[in-house]
Amino acid sequence: MALNQTLKIALTLSFFGALSFIFGVVAENKKPPYGTPINGKGVVICKFPSDPTIGLGSLSVVMLFLTVIIGHVAVYFPYEGKSVPQQSLFRSSTLVVFFAIAEILSALAMGLMMWATITEGLNRVHNIHHDLETKCPTAKTGLFGGAAFLSLDAVLLWLVCQMLTLNARADYLDENDPKGEYGQVYGADYNSSGADPPHSMA
Repeated sequence: MALNQTLKIALTLSFFGALSFIFGVVAENKKPPYGTPINGKGVVICKFPSDPTIGLGSLSVVMLFLTVIIGHVAVYFPYEGKSVPQQSLFRSSTLVVFFAIAEILSALAMGLMMWATITEGLNRVHNIHHDLETKCPTAKTGLFGGAAFLSLDAVLLWLVCQMLTLNARADYLDENDPKGEYGQVYGADYNSSGADPPHSMA
């Protein structure tokens, strides 16, 4: 059962993370380098080709957000219904390091993807410029692609966090497993089995 739960969470995490990466890469490839300036009366109107860049960037942000949520689920989920205290879970310094890096990379990836998407949207909305020398730029080249690869790195780190979490859980549950502790054996137990009770040595 735990293996099924682990596999389902890992596959869901990988699925949304892969979608975020793919949408970001396609957005980078579809983004036009610049718009077409049309001279008006004292202004320049920028006309941009119809492309799915903004929609793809938005989808990438949503997929990355879902990836981060599932990444946290992978760490805090009570596999087999057995919860582990956070202080015991994060006693593993390796898990703490990878968890922190995954959080930072996820935040950077989401921030960069949102920045690129919002910038692209603002360029389309505010397309009238009084600067007659404007080249009608779009979002800086490489923002979508960079954010996509950061999101891919974040997904891989969340998967590592899941593996480290399972190890930390196993260590904690082994330490608190009552089956590994042997209680006092009473003479009555020996008598019931037909054996003589052990004699204490003076």
